[in-house]
Amino acid sequence: MRLPIETLLRRLLFGVIGLIALATGCASLRSDWRTASHEPIGTAPDPATVREAIVQVYSARTFGWRGLFGVHTWVATKPANASNYTVYEVIGWRARWNDSVVAIHTRAPDARWYGSSPELLADKRGEAAEALIPRIQAAVSSYPWKGEYTVWPGPNSNTFTAWITRAVPELQVDLPPTAIGKDYNQSVFGSAPSGGGGQASVAGLLAVTVSGVEGLELNVLGLTFGLNPFDPAVKLPLVGRIGPERNLAN
Repeated sequence: MRLPIETLLRRLLFGVIGLIALATGCASLRSDWRTASHEPIGTAPDPATVREAIVQVYSARTFGWRGLFGVHTWVATKPANASNYTVYEVIGWRARWNDSVVAIHTRAPDARWYGSSPELLADKRGEAAEALIPRIQAAVSSYPWKGEYTVWPGPNSNTFTAWITRAVPELQVDLPPTAIGKDYNQSVFGSAPSGGGGQASVAGLLAVTVSGVEGLELNVLGLTFGLNPFDPAVKLPLVGRIGPERNLAN
Protein backbone atom coordinates (compact mmCIF):
# COMPACT_ATOMS: atom_id res chain seq x y z
CA MET A 1 0.00 0.00 0.00
CA ARG A 2 1.35 3.37 -0.99
CA LEU A 3 1.83 6.03 1.64
CA PRO A 4 0.27 9.46 0.94
CA ILE A 5 2.79 11.99 -0.34
CA GLU A 6 2.17 14.15 2.76
CA THR A 7 3.21 11.27 5.02
CA LEU A 8 6.33 10.61 3.00
CA LEU A 9 7.33 14.27 3.12
CA ARG A 10 6.66 14.44 6.86
CA ARG A 11 8.81 11.39 7.50
CA LEU A 12 11.54 12.81 5.30
CA LEU A 13 11.43 16.13 7.17
CA PHE A 14 11.63 14.45 10.58
CA GLY A 15 14.46 12.26 9.33
CA VAL A 16 16.43 15.28 8.12
CA ILE A 17 15.83 17.10 11.42
CA GLY A 18 17.04 14.07 13.33
CA LEU A 19 20.19 13.83 11.23
CA ILE A 20 20.89 17.52 11.69
CA ALA A 21 20.42 17.17 15.45
CA LEU A 22 22.97 14.36 15.50
CA ALA A 23 25.41 16.16 13.18
CA THR A 24 25.29 19.42 15.12
CA GLY A 25 25.34 17.88 18.58
CA CYS A 26 22.11 19.68 19.41
CA ALA A 27 21.81 18.20 22.89
CA SER A 28 19.22 20.78 23.89
CA LEU A 29 16.59 18.89 21.88
CA ARG A 30 16.88 16.07 24.38
CA SER A 31 17.00 18.22 27.54
CA ASP A 32 14.72 19.94 29.99
CA TRP A 33 15.82 23.57 30.29
CA ARG A 34 15.50 23.34 34.06
CA THR A 35 18.03 20.52 34.29
CA ALA A 36 20.17 21.27 31.22
CA SER A 37 23.90 21.49 31.93
CA HIS A 38 25.73 24.80 32.28
CA GLU A 39 29.04 23.20 33.12
CA PRO A 40 32.18 24.68 31.49
CA ILE A 41 33.94 22.52 28.92
CA GLY A 42 37.51 23.57 29.78
CA THR A 43 38.23 25.87 26.83
CA ALA A 44 38.64 29.07 28.85
CA PRO A 45 41.84 29.40 30.90
CA ASP A 46 41.46 29.34 34.67
CA PRO A 47 41.81 32.97 35.83
CA ALA A 48 43.35 31.72 39.07
CA THR A 49 46.41 30.52 37.18
CA VAL A 50 46.41 32.56 33.95
CA ARG A 51 46.95 36.18 34.91
CA GLU A 52 47.19 37.79 31.46
CA ALA A 53 44.22 39.60 29.90
CA ILE A 54 41.88 37.44 27.80
CA VAL A 55 39.06 38.17 25.35
CA GLN A 56 37.01 35.30 23.92
CA VAL A 57 33.93 34.99 21.72
CA TYR A 58 31.71 31.90 21.75
CA SER A 59 28.67 30.41 20.05
CA ALA A 60 26.43 27.49 21.00
CA ARG A 61 23.26 26.00 19.63
CA THR A 62 20.18 27.56 21.18
CA PHE A 63 17.80 25.55 23.34
CA GLY A 64 15.04 23.37 21.89
CA TRP A 65 14.01 23.12 18.26
CA ARG A 66 15.47 26.56 17.48
CA GLY A 67 18.87 25.00 17.97
CA LEU A 68 18.44 23.20 14.66
CA PHE A 69 18.50 26.55 12.91
CA GLY A 70 20.54 28.93 15.02
CA VAL A 71 23.10 29.66 17.69
CA HIS A 72 23.44 32.01 20.65
CA THR A 73 26.67 34.02 20.82
CA TRP A 74 28.44 35.98 23.55
CA VAL A 75 31.66 37.85 24.40
CA ALA A 76 33.81 37.31 27.49
CA THR A 77 36.61 39.48 28.88
CA LYS A 78 39.13 39.18 31.70
CA PRO A 79 41.54 42.04 32.40
CA ALA A 80 45.05 41.20 33.55
CA ASN A 81 45.13 39.80 37.11
CA ALA A 82 41.32 39.67 37.32
CA SER A 83 39.94 36.76 39.30
CA ASN A 84 36.97 36.09 37.02
CA TYR A 85 35.47 36.69 33.59
CA THR A 86 32.78 39.17 32.62
CA VAL A 87 30.36 37.83 30.02
CA TYR A 88 28.34 40.13 27.75
CA GLU A 89 25.27 38.71 26.01
CA VAL A 90 21.69 39.46 25.08
CA ILE A 91 19.00 37.25 26.62
CA GLY A 92 15.52 37.63 25.15
CA TRP A 93 13.43 36.72 28.21
CA ARG A 94 14.95 39.65 30.13
CA ALA A 95 12.65 41.92 28.07
CA ARG A 96 9.71 40.67 30.16
CA TRP A 97 10.82 42.40 33.37
CA ASN A 98 13.96 44.42 32.58
CA ASP A 99 14.52 47.65 30.73
CA SER A 100 17.45 46.04 28.92
CA VAL A 101 17.98 42.65 27.27
CA VAL A 102 21.73 43.10 27.69
CA ALA A 103 23.13 40.88 30.43
CA ILE A 104 26.51 41.67 32.00
CA HIS A 105 27.48 39.07 34.54
CA THR A 106 30.23 36.93 35.99
CA ARG A 107 30.24 33.34 34.75
CA ALA A 108 32.45 30.79 33.05
CA PRO A 109 32.75 31.92 29.44
CA ASP A 110 32.92 28.34 28.15
CA ALA A 111 29.83 27.12 30.03
CA ARG A 112 27.40 24.96 28.10
CA TRP A 113 24.38 26.84 26.85
CA TYR A 114 21.48 24.75 28.15
CA GLY A 115 23.36 21.56 27.35
CA SER A 116 24.95 22.66 24.06
CA SER A 117 28.75 22.76 23.95
CA PRO A 118 30.10 26.19 23.00
CA GLU A 119 32.46 26.76 20.08
CA LEU A 120 35.34 29.21 20.47
CA LEU A 121 35.25 31.88 17.73
CA ALA A 122 37.99 34.25 18.93
CA ASP A 123 40.76 34.11 21.52
CA LYS A 124 42.94 37.17 22.20
CA ARG A 125 45.40 37.38 25.08
CA GLY A 126 47.98 39.60 26.68
CA GLU A 127 48.48 43.28 25.93
CA ALA A 128 46.48 43.04 22.71
CA ALA A 129 43.46 41.74 24.63
CA GLU A 130 43.89 44.35 27.38
CA ALA A 131 43.68 47.13 24.81
CA LEU A 132 40.45 45.71 23.36
CA ILE A 133 38.50 45.44 26.62
CA PRO A 134 37.62 49.17 27.02
CA ARG A 135 36.44 49.25 23.40
CA ILE A 136 34.26 46.19 23.98
CA GLN A 137 32.75 47.85 27.04
CA ALA A 138 32.08 51.01 25.01
CA ALA A 139 30.37 48.98 22.28
CA VAL A 140 28.18 47.27 24.88
CA SER A 141 27.19 50.65 26.31
CA SER A 142 26.28 52.02 22.86
CA TYR A 143 24.21 49.02 21.72
CA PRO A 144 21.08 50.65 20.22
CA TRP A 145 18.52 47.86 20.77
CA LYS A 146 18.77 47.37 24.53
CA GLY A 147 14.99 47.35 24.88
CA GLU A 148 14.25 45.15 21.87
CA TYR A 149 14.49 41.45 21.09
CA THR A 150 13.20 39.49 18.09
CA VAL A 151 14.35 35.94 17.41
CA TRP A 152 14.07 36.44 13.64
CA PRO A 153 15.41 38.41 11.85
CA GLY A 154 16.73 40.45 14.79
CA PRO A 155 17.77 42.29 16.83
CA ASN A 156 18.78 39.34 19.00
CA SER A 157 21.84 37.91 20.76
CA ASN A 158 23.76 37.59 17.50
CA THR A 159 22.92 41.17 16.52
CA PHE A 160 24.49 42.21 19.82
CA THR A 161 27.68 40.19 19.29
CA ALA A 162 27.98 41.47 15.72
CA TRP A 163 27.62 45.03 17.06
CA ILE A 164 30.65 44.42 19.26
CA THR A 165 32.73 42.67 16.59
CA ARG A 166 32.01 45.47 14.11
CA ALA A 167 33.28 47.95 16.68
CA VAL A 168 36.35 45.82 17.46
CA PRO A 169 37.50 44.37 14.12
CA GLU A 170 40.79 43.23 15.66
CA LEU A 171 38.84 40.27 17.07
CA GLN A 172 38.47 38.99 13.48
CA VAL A 173 35.38 37.00 14.37
CA ASP A 174 33.78 34.97 11.62
CA LEU A 175 30.31 34.49 13.11
CA PRO A 176 28.82 31.20 11.91
CA PRO A 177 26.12 31.17 9.21
CA THR A 178 23.75 29.86 11.89
CA ALA A 179 24.13 33.13 13.84
CA ILE A 180 20.78 34.42 12.63
CA GLY A 181 20.52 38.14 13.34
CA LYS A 182 24.19 38.98 12.76
CA ASP A 183 23.25 40.78 9.53
CA TYR A 184 20.60 42.96 11.19
CA ASN A 185 21.95 46.51 11.06
CA GLN A 186 20.96 50.15 11.36
CA SER A 187 21.76 50.99 7.75
CA VAL A 188 21.62 49.27 4.38
CA PHE A 189 25.33 49.66 3.72
CA GLY A 190 28.05 49.09 6.28
CA SER A 191 30.89 46.86 7.35
CA ALA A 192 30.68 43.09 7.60
CA PRO A 193 29.92 41.64 11.05
CA SER A 194 33.67 41.09 11.48
CA GLY A 195 34.18 44.83 11.14
CA GLY A 196 36.02 44.62 7.82
CA GLY A 197 34.97 44.43 4.20
CA GLY A 198 31.44 45.51 3.38
CA GLN A 199 27.83 44.45 3.64
CA ALA A 200 24.53 45.42 2.07
CA SER A 201 21.63 44.36 4.30
CA VAL A 202 17.89 44.93 4.27
CA ALA A 203 16.76 44.50 7.90
CA GLY A 204 18.72 41.26 8.14
CA LEU A 205 16.28 39.56 5.73
CA LEU A 206 18.46 39.90 2.66
CA ALA A 207 22.18 40.57 2.80
CA VAL A 208 25.37 40.25 0.81
CA THR A 209 28.68 40.24 2.69
CA VAL A 210 32.20 40.42 1.28
CA SER A 211 35.16 40.41 3.65
CA GLY A 212 38.63 38.99 4.16
CA VAL A 213 37.31 37.34 7.33
CA GLU A 214 33.89 36.05 6.21
CA GLY A 215 34.67 35.56 2.53
CA LEU A 216 31.46 35.80 0.48
CA GLU A 217 28.07 35.30 2.12
CA LEU A 218 24.50 35.53 0.86
CA ASN A 219 21.69 35.78 3.40
CA VAL A 220 18.15 35.05 2.19
CA LEU A 221 15.45 35.37 4.87
CA GLY A 222 18.01 34.60 7.57
CA LEU A 223 19.44 31.54 5.80
CA THR A 224 23.11 32.14 5.05
CA PHE A 225 25.10 30.51 2.27
CA GLY A 226 28.78 31.28 1.88
CA LEU A 227 32.21 30.41 0.63
CA ASN A 228 35.42 31.54 2.31
CA PRO A 229 38.55 31.12 0.19
CA PHE A 230 40.75 32.89 2.77
CA ASP A 231 39.99 30.47 5.61
CA PRO A 232 38.74 27.57 3.46
CA ALA A 233 35.15 26.72 4.35
CA VAL A 234 31.68 26.29 2.95
CA LYS A 235 28.87 27.87 4.95
CA LEU A 236 25.35 26.45 4.95
CA PRO A 237 22.09 27.09 6.81
CA LEU A 238 21.31 24.68 9.66
CA VAL A 239 24.59 22.79 9.20
CA GLY A 240 26.95 25.72 9.80
CA ARG A 241 30.57 25.98 8.73
CA ILE A 242 32.17 23.04 6.90
CA GLY A 243 35.94 23.10 6.68
CA PRO A 244 39.20 22.71 8.60
CA GLU A 245 39.36 23.96 12.16
CA ARG A 246 40.09 27.69 12.25
CA ASN A 247 43.41 28.96 13.50
CA LEU A 248 42.59 31.38 16.32
CA ALA A 249 46.18 31.99 17.40
CA ASN A 250 47.01 35.62 18.26
